[in-house]
Amino acid sequence: MELILGIDEGTTAVKAALFDVDLRAVRETTRRVPTTHPRPGWVERDPAAVLDAVVDAVGELLRDAPGEVVACGLDHEGESVLAWDAETGEPLTPIVVWSDKRSEEVLARLGGDEADIRARSGLPLDPYFSAGKLAWLLEHGLEDRPGLRLGNVDAFLTERLGAGFATDPSTVSRTQLGIAEWDPWLCERFGVPIERLPAIGDSVGELGVLRHPTWPCDLPLRARVVDQQAALAGAGCVVPGRVKATYGTGVFVLAHTGATRPQPRGGLLPTVAWRAGGALEYALDGGVFTAGALLEWLSGDLGLAADPPALAALAATVPDAGGVRVLPALSGLGAPWWRPGARAVVAGLTAGSRPAHVARAALEAIAWRVADILAAVADEVDLGVLRVDGGLTRDQTLLQLQADAAGIPVERGLVDATVAGAAALAAVGAGVLSSTAEIAERVPTGERVEPARDDAWRAAEHAAWRAFVERAAGL
Repeated sequence: MELILGIDEGTTAVKAALFDVDLRAVRETTRRVPTTHPRPGWVERDPAAVLDAVVDAVGELLRDAPGEVVACGLDHEGESVLAWDAETGEPLTPIVVWSDKRSEEVLARLGGDEADIRARSGLPLDPYFSAGKLAWLLEHGLEDRPGLRLGNVDAFLTERLGAGFATDPSTVSRTQLGIAEWDPWLCERFGVPIERLPAIGDSVGELGVLRHPTWPCDLPLRARVVDQQAALAGAGCVVPGRVKATYGTGVFVLAHTGATRPQPRGGLLPTVAWRAGGALEYALDGGVFTAGALLEWLSGDLGLAADPPALAALAATVPDAGGVRVLPALSGLGAPWWRPGARAVVAGLTAGSRPAHVARAALEAIAWRVADILAAVADEVDLGVLRVDGGLTRDQTLLQLQADAAGIPVERGLVDATVAGAAALAAVGAGVLSSTAEIAERVPTGERVEPARDDAWRAAEHAAWRAFVERAAGL
């Protein structure tokens, strides 16, 4: 049997899965990799731990695999960056995670150039993107020298595993150092030496071979993309107009727009979906930076429930939030607000407020933040249905809240659409599928949740939500 391997290097874990050529899961495994917060606003991961997790997860699947792996796809956590040594491969910095805020001091100095930076990159000045993080590292002890490697996590993994120091246009589009190729002016403005950045190749195609001494075989690398772009493919959103939202640490909404690069409006971002055969496809992007992380914090750190599923179950025990509101801004506010300095807020508490009300308010907050983005997306594409994936979509209460807030049906897809999308794109790169459009025929869709509220309710509630965000974001 021919098999396709997907590797999803995500923010909190590495997932690996084997699929048959019809993209049906055969075997899967997960390795958790912790994040650390050494200072307020800093978020880091250990590069060696991430590499070990990839090696271990893939090795488990390859042992006694029920067939030959004919292609492998790798996705990675987007804007996260690190530095390492070209000769030894040893990391010189931790992975600075996409939600890290330390680069605010760098970006403050560049404020006078924001219009030019945005015109050339399509992205606002925000610590979310890679350029400010790399600039901060270079200003705080990282020496620019021959043999220095700077890049996102994909380039680190592929070089350490034998496929070379390379990346793809979807990753470039998330760095603020270019759109699909490195922009010399942007690199110079951020102080990032362009010669230390990886080569750029297609997202899909013959991208080299991954190997490790503990693996029983080499793996033909046939796809390499950002995790949210992989999820776009895994949701079957491979033709213009289809929209997905992935609910994980954050919620990331992408709308496929085709071969024409969209112009950024309404707080949305233009991004490269992928490049295959030299041809670029684009998407509109909007990110809610705190979603699953909010539920983890409320349950694990504040002790409102045993874990996020228990917190979601608690939310279902009350009919409403009892006037409680939550601003989910543990990592600032992303699209369409772009308030990096915003902090999480819990408001509206009374003596009658209970953990269930706070839990319900948290789910409502996630749904309204996604609705903020979808309102802008609807101005650009014909938004008829939202395809959703990710661990939080197991919760029926959240799905109903989302359908009500957005005013459109919500269609559940694969829970792990990201790793499935990496495998699907690899199948295209290996010629198992003839094109990315064929992926849609292989991706299953599940339960469909219809809105239960009318437009008048929705308009009033969304206006009240926006007024709350304006007040709370300034605290």
